[in-house]
Amino acid sequence: MDYNFLKIEKHDAITVLKISAPKSLNALNSTILTELDRFVDSIDPATRVLIITGDGDKSFVAGADISEMAHLDEQEGYEFGKLGAAVFRKIEVLPIPVIAAVNGFALGGGCELAMACDIRIASVKAKFGQPEVGLGIIPGFSGTYRLPKLIGQGYAKEMIYTGKIIRADEALRIGLVNSIHEPEELMPAAIEMAKKMVACAPMAICLAKLSMNENYDLNAPEALELESKLFGKCFATTDQKEGMDAFLNKRPAKFTGK
Repeated sequence: MDYNFLKIEKHDAITVLKISAPKSLNALNSTILTELDRFVDSIDPATRVLIITGDGDKSFVAGADISEMAHLDEQEGYEFGKLGAAVFRKIEVLPIPVIAAVNGFALGGGCELAMACDIRIASVKAKFGQPEVGLGIIPGFSGTYRLPKLIGQGYAKEMIYTGKIIRADEALRIGLVNSIHEPEELMPAAIEMAKKMVACAPMAICLAKLSMNENYDLNAPEALELESKLFGKCFATTDQKEGMDAFLNKRPAKFTGK
């Protein structure tokens, strides 16, 4: 499938998706969001881990495209926000791990895209922020939902109310990213992490992700009941049989994702 603003690389079972709109520092417009939506719907079923990054060394995604947003009315703004939120939700619920390799600016919609991924790792040059209030708007692609859950209400409200932009080291300190790396080491680190995931049981990862995503908004009894049900489902998979047999017989496991 051809895309104007996406570049796709395959590394065996790992797919790297680069958002590529260098003139706008990879800012998200409705065309790019639509391409992202098509990509997620048609992702290669052989993909075991998806890595999302930005093309170039300056920006992951610098935000949503202000030149497009500047002329929207209330209904159009609502529809643009719904599009972005829906695409990011699709990324969030993909049944495979998704790693954001943040190589530069991750502002506004870029920060929201990174937060829709399971794990965020960053270049030391990365910068994060939700600066929308300085433009007279609020985060519209799920930022007010995900940011407090990731870093807590206090830090999230400070970031959103002030529009402050933070560096990678502060993002690491508050738990917004998992690790930071020198620019040339960022993608090798992402690939290395992805390889560790590929070596594990695909069905187990899928069910673990489902459990954690669904537990976001459940109370403790509901969350524990869901986890128990998904734990039970593991025992209906060949991956479970293979993994435990391999452990008991001291041999490497060969998982099939079934």
